[in-house]
Amino acid sequence: MERQDKYLLIITLILTGFGALMIYSTTSVLTPVLIKKGATEFFFFKRHLFTIVAGFIIMAIAYRLKPSFIEKLAIPLLIISLILLLLVFIPGIGISAGGARRWIRLWPSTFQPSELVKMAMVIFLAKYISMPDYRTDSFISFIKPIGVMVIFQLIIILQPDFGAVMSLTFITIAMLFLSGTKIRYIGILLLAAIPVIIKLAMEPYRFRRITSFLNPWEDPQKTGFQLIQSFIALGSGGLTGVGLGSSKQKLSYLPESHTDFIFSIIGEEFGLIGAIFVIVLFTFLFYRGIKIAASRKDLFTSYLVTGLSLMIALQALINFAVVTGMIPTKGLPLPFISYGGSSLLVNMATIGMLLRLSKNDENEEAEDKNIIKRKIIKRKVESRNLRKNFKGNRIIFER
Repeated sequence: MERQDKYLLIITLILTGFGALMIYSTTSVLTPVLIKKGATEFFFFKRHLFTIVAGFIIMAIAYRLKPSFIEKLAIPLLIISLILLLLVFIPGIGISAGGARRWIRLWPSTFQPSELVKMAMVIFLAKYISMPDYRTDSFISFIKPIGVMVIFQLIIILQPDFGAVMSLTFITIAMLFLSGTKIRYIGILLLAAIPVIIKLAMEPYRFRRITSFLNPWEDPQKTGFQLIQSFIALGSGGLTGVGLGSSKQKLSYLPESHTDFIFSIIGEEFGLIGAIFVIVLFTFLFYRGIKIAASRKDLFTSYLVTGLSLMIALQALINFAVVTGMIPTKGLPLPFISYGGSSLLVNMATIGMLLRLSKNDENEEAEDKNIIKRKIIKRKVESRNLRKNFKGNRIIFER
């Protein structure tokens, strides 16, 4: 028996601990709005610590799940995710904020179902592309998971959450590509998606985001304000930063400084060195995931580890790109670091599964192989009995 990947656990602990530190740094200085609500300097920090504790409990539960059980969860988890997505639109259950309806009320906090959808889709895809009847040269095999993806995207876009839609697209296409599907099928899909992307991009608020991304200084007080303030934060940090807690941009200058744009504050307080350190941690986490996937002999396990690792790395990459002005603004938190319970809980569950899948438990593999062998033998016996019955019935019919 081999122990779980200790480096994966260490990276998670560092990112989570550093995230808690940055949450306190970015929220300890209260704005007038929070003071009116009676919030203290520890308001966000205490809520985040509660989420961290819940996250480690979920990680421990996920760690105990066998690969064979995770595979069985593929379809049920998709159905649960779909139900939770629909609950967002029910008054009294769904919660609106900032013109979007993305959360459901779960005491004592809220939950964003689109975060769970990404993990559920990864598990489903790992199961689907590892099935014996999946063919990489069949357009029908390719279009089935695309259909599942589109169903979720249609619901998510109504919230609206364009960032989650794009993340789901990247994850799905990447896993199908890694499975060996034909490039021309992906090309056909991308061509078909162009009119839809243009239609979505022409929505007034999305169009303003795109124009502000291309030239934020054209409207520095409105659409370009957040990106400009992010640039100022990153530029002010220099090489070594202004010091922990000394950020000026978090003083109500940079919106969402404790959530989507927390990386900008990291760059300001810890400088280029601190920013690179965070990027290296996520890169190493992805590397460990790919290394685990490469060592797995079972196709489902290998695809699952790859997909889960890609899910975390892709979200981090998009967040880095947004705060540095490389792509238009998306509402995606930085995994393990940003304030946001839904993302943290799902990512902790992901790490729990990755830790379990990193174990090379020969006894467990042997047990799973015996189960599969018994199923194959059972099918052969059933098939042989069916042929016997068919022959017997044919003889009776001929007589």
